[in-house]
Amino acid sequence: MLTAGTAALVTALGLVSPPVAAGMSGSSPDAFSENTVRQIEALQSIKKSQHTGESKVDSRLLVEQKLRDRRMSASAVPALGSGANVSAAGTVLVDIRGQVSEELLKGLRESGAGIRAVSQRYGSVRAEVPLNAVPAIAGRADVKKVETANEAFTARQLAEPAVAGKRESKEEKAARIGGELKKAVDAKGQPGIAAGPVTSEGDRAHNADTARQQFGVTGVGTKICALSDGIDSLATSQARGELPAGVDVIPGQEGDGDEGTAMLEIIHDLAPNASLGFASAFNSDASFADNIRKLRFDAGCDVIVDDVLYFKESPFQDWIIAQAVNDVTADGALYFSSAGNEGNVTDGTSGHWEGDFVDSGKGVGKFAGTAHNFAGAAGNQIFEPISDVSSARVPVTLFWSDPLGASNNDYDLYLLNAAGNVVDFSQDNQTGTQDAYERVDTPAAGGIGLRLAIVKFSGEGRYLSLSALRGRFSDSADGLKAYTSPGVTVGHSAARDAFSVAAAPAAKAFPRALEPGDPANPAGPFPGAFGATTKVERFTSDGPRRVFFQADGTPITPGNVSATGGEVRAKPDITAADGVSTSVTGFTTFYGTSAAAPHAAAIAGLVLSGNPGLPPADVREALINTAVDILAPGRDNSSGAGVILADKVLAYTGASPQPLASAGQPTVTPADGGSALDPGDTAKVTVPVTNRGDGTATSTSVVLSSPTPGVTVAPRSKSYGTISPGQTGVNDFTITVPATQELGVPVVLNARVTFAGSFSPTTSTFSLPVGTPSPVTRDFAYAGAAVAIPDSDPTGVTVPITVSGVGRASKLTFSVDGATCNADQTSTTVGINHSYVGDLVGTLTSPSGAKATVFQRSGSSGNNLCQVVFADSAAAAFSSVSAANAPFTGTYKPVQALGGLAAGTADGTWTFTAADVVGGDTGSIRSVSLHVNGFVQPAVAERPAGVGKSVGRGPVKPV
Repeated sequence: MLTAGTAALVTALGLVSPPVAAGMSGSSPDAFSENTVRQIEALQSIKKSQHTGESKVDSRLLVEQKLRDRRMSASAVPALGSGANVSAAGTVLVDIRGQVSEELLKGLRESGAGIRAVSQRYGSVRAEVPLNAVPAIAGRADVKKVETANEAFTARQLAEPAVAGKRESKEEKAARIGGELKKAVDAKGQPGIAAGPVTSEGDRAHNADTARQQFGVTGVGTKICALSDGIDSLATSQARGELPAGVDVIPGQEGDGDEGTAMLEIIHDLAPNASLGFASAFNSDASFADNIRKLRFDAGCDVIVDDVLYFKESPFQDWIIAQAVNDVTADGALYFSSAGNEGNVTDGTSGHWEGDFVDSGKGVGKFAGTAHNFAGAAGNQIFEPISDVSSARVPVTLFWSDPLGASNNDYDLYLLNAAGNVVDFSQDNQTGTQDAYERVDTPAAGGIGLRLAIVKFSGEGRYLSLSALRGRFSDSADGLKAYTSPGVTVGHSAARDAFSVAAAPAAKAFPRALEPGDPANPAGPFPGAFGATTKVERFTSDGPRRVFFQADGTPITPGNVSATGGEVRAKPDITAADGVSTSVTGFTTFYGTSAAAPHAAAIAGLVLSGNPGLPPADVREALINTAVDILAPGRDNSSGAGVILADKVLAYTGASPQPLASAGQPTVTPADGGSALDPGDTAKVTVPVTNRGDGTATSTSVVLSSPTPGVTVAPRSKSYGTISPGQTGVNDFTITVPATQELGVPVVLNARVTFAGSFSPTTSTFSLPVGTPSPVTRDFAYAGAAVAIPDSDPTGVTVPITVSGVGRASKLTFSVDGATCNADQTSTTVGINHSYVGDLVGTLTSPSGAKATVFQRSGSSGNNLCQVVFADSAAAAFSSVSAANAPFTGTYKPVQALGGLAAGTADGTWTFTAADVVGGDTGSIRSVSLHVNGFVQPAVAERPAGVGKSVGRGPVKPV
């Protein structure tokens, strides 16, 4: 987690006085020692003396800077690690909250910042900034707060504990994935070499395999999308046959890692004919929220699932991520999220306590503030002890029941060792405009006798939530009692209409004890199915979740923000399988609620596939009412309503195989025998209709119409009869184009397909080009100097390409040019020199503002693009290249069709943007071109120009 370099720094400066020995008594259970009081006083003195700009800076950043500037004596806090995580270059990763504008971004870049993520909607910029630039940034009027970057983790449970410092390098990962992809491609179609399909044991444990056969439902007609860390091995899984082609990835949001790939494999195992999509959740908290919305409103996902928790997600109010979940569920999407692996009270694995603030009467030195009494009516104990065994790299969060952005009750959080030394702290100001949130981190190596103290610096008593995420509260050796309470499930997983998913093993038991001496972990039923004796994983997070405020900050119970106020949400909702197999390296056995959530999402996809249009409330009713009750009778805090079974849910909803007939691209045959549809032509239009569904399409018919003025269609409708699953029917229509139709303005056809089935009708729109395409290709190149592509900056860099004298385009191709191709990352003779092409996303924008992604995150560690043509007619996609193909040359299909940019006139300023979305590599745009074919004008027929494959110093000529 976050580690601080402060202790090492001040030691090097010779400013540290020896910390109090661990063997010495640091404090009694009901009072701070003098040693502790002196250290907290030193920290509070900084808080008391802050000027306006400093009050907008994360307290740990502020103290780190003062220590480095020697404006605070390191000997005053000898064991302190600030948590600022300053890089060797003196930079820190921060979240800047405020009014996002081009002016702010420009100012940040001028301060030396590197932009990592930008969200206009949520007013947030993640940036890597010089530590010494933080005060000036915070001093801006458009900046509300500069915070240490809000971190996150997935809900994967490692079968073996992570080893500190052991991390695969970018280059090592690229080489591994490249080798796995090559092996998968080479093995295709070779008996005895190609691996058999790897199927999640959850498919069997949830009865999904037999349910698909029994009900004839496979996920057809639904789109299920995941958010996680990344999909590094997507191409490998596709080559192995574990995932289908055509996974819809939000451009630039492929992420880093492979948990997303493993989640998609699980979904595909259970719902094999559902469409799939993905976006990363790890660029920033605001980017995560943006991507939730993009998956629904841009990509059209019906079911969305994630396995991520950001540490700042409030337990008491729906923050920006939960608000995004609310937005998509209000629009009809089903949303599933991991309940978390933070433990539960029933199994004794919890590191969570919540309850009303109890004044201990113990002040903290000469400044304001009294400590919270965890013992309550049972006594007086101002410390919460952390288990020694589970004390390494634990983020600890404190929230209290004030609305977000409006807290005027100021609480602080301190982490102490057994000797009473402050190890970490968080003491931001809350004066009416800030969030009710503090966070500390335990040391990377853990510690003996670590304990937490909550101090109310000023204000009123509030309901508190203290969570050691993946840690555990345990009685200490020196007599401190651990206090825990249920309800560690927080954030968007606890959104009112989200499904929070707990985990139960499908097959083998989780292979290690969470702590020495723990009871054995439960095993699953595979090859059988889940039943009433199923047990949840001992690490799965418990509920319920008490919430005090609506998303907009309105109190749910005005005047009562205590243990008797707010609303209590029954979370988690349901339980699903973990401990399952995937083909993804590192996830061959996938444990954690990260694995459980996609199983539940896939079963929901089957429900929608067999019951198109079923309201979300009905899906929820079916999942809850058919869940097999496990653990305590009725709904419980660890498993929710129980474990879900696909056959029971499908039977409850009356699922049946549904046809899904839709029109394909028409074929046009002009009556005059010409090769093109011209103004005044009459033409035969052959419209294919394919049934991609699970059921037979009966009474199928097509109504063909055109909104283009003057175009006639005859007949208006035709019957296609019965179309079996996987089959295609065809029929001919006749269209007439008016003689006044402008060249290049397409004829638009709307094909409405009706059939007996709940997916009926389907509507498809097609554009038929009008006019004879000119064989003459005109070339337009970027004429400026080389432009550097900023590293790890999603905003990228943009160059203009001016087009004139063409009018409407019949064909577009785009090229990355170059005179001499080589793999030297500093080359000046290639079109784009870049040391890791797999970091890049290229986007072409037309004068009308329409965009098409040309390439995205393909090419792995290979260097340089040179003499590459992107054409809609190309056979191979650029996603098929590997580092071995570098420098990249040849002709490839773009990610999104360039033809979609030709709707208006081609004349005007086009732009090409290259964004490097992963850190560590650099390069420049040097030479790119747009190649445009217009239409043959009736009076002057153009002749083909000589076009060759050779390339000079000018733009690439498409063949």
